[in-house]
Amino acid sequence: MFSRDIGIDLGTANVLIYVKGQGIVLNEPSVIAIDTTTNKALAVGEEARQMVGRTPGNIVAIRPLRDGVIADFDITEMMLSHFLNKINVKGYFSKPRILICTPTNITAVEQKAIREAAEKSGGKQIFLEEEPKVAAVGAGMDIFQPSGNMVIDIGGGTTDIAVLSMGDIVTATSIKMAGDKFDQEILNYIKKTYKLLIGERTAENIKTNIATVFPGSRSEEITIRGRDMVYGLPKTLTIHSDEIQKALEEPISIITQAAKGILEKTPPELAADIIDRGVILTGGGALLHGIDQLLAEELKVPVVVAEDPMSCVANGTGLMLEHLDKLTKRRPKLG
Repeated sequence: MFSRDIGIDLGTANVLIYVKGQGIVLNEPSVIAIDTTTNKALAVGEEARQMVGRTPGNIVAIRPLRDGVIADFDITEMMLSHFLNKINVKGYFSKPRILICTPTNITAVEQKAIREAAEKSGGKQIFLEEEPKVAAVGAGMDIFQPSGNMVIDIGGGTTDIAVLSMGDIVTATSIKMAGDKFDQEILNYIKKTYKLLIGERTAENIKTNIATVFPGSRSEEITIRGRDMVYGLPKTLTIHSDEIQKALEEPISIITQAAKGILEKTPPELAADIIDRGVILTGGGALLHGIDQLLAEELKVPVVVAEDPMSCVANGTGLMLEHLDKLTKRRPKLG
């Protein structure tokens, strides 16, 4: 068996792997459970995510990527190797060529860390592409024409905002405000308002099931359980959508301001194109209720959520793999 070209969306929350000719073959949480006494992996992906906040002292569930970059090199390598072995893409005679997405403003050191982790996991040649560009391609935008396209990719660790034209980024920013921070804000709100301690998974459930960021657009309730900070005993509580909308006001306004900043730096002709074409939202954060309405109101341009926003980056890597030979000729190897 010969190796195949593969694309990896190495996300803070999830890892998606696209194999050329097969499509997306893996979509698992970026979590690994380690036994600290032996330093061995006990579970990776979904199985490890189930353990978050529920492990005994000698087992830790780690998310090795933070804010879109590698926080723990060895653990990331261990996780990537596990996923690549699971999908069996390494050939007997050669290793796969890998295309990986990165946030727009990562440093050369962070780029090198991603490249080395992929090489040690079994990649032959490693190509890095900027996430918003790949997300736009995966969302079906034709970024290779001389016209303006704007994409806002809200992931787990970072939100990448970019204006693209002629196949490249005209202006872009990457901010460390995304899905993980939304969960943290919800967690902090419940702690401060109700003196109730809840875990990350409960905060994520609240976000998915009842949260909204557009005032008055959702009216739902959820019953949650946690530990009472005053008495130290388990406690049950009912939370409403309106409360979560207020809790998320600050992080959402940071994303809105960043998007406005990018539009202000965009050349007038391209800005005119964006008014016609609108802004595409990708990434898991695009599924946050009301975010398209809020951004459309704030930016004064149409905002559309991409079809299957969580898979846009992975699908984009697949489309870019078709032109991998052009990438090889075009760019020198980094690092």
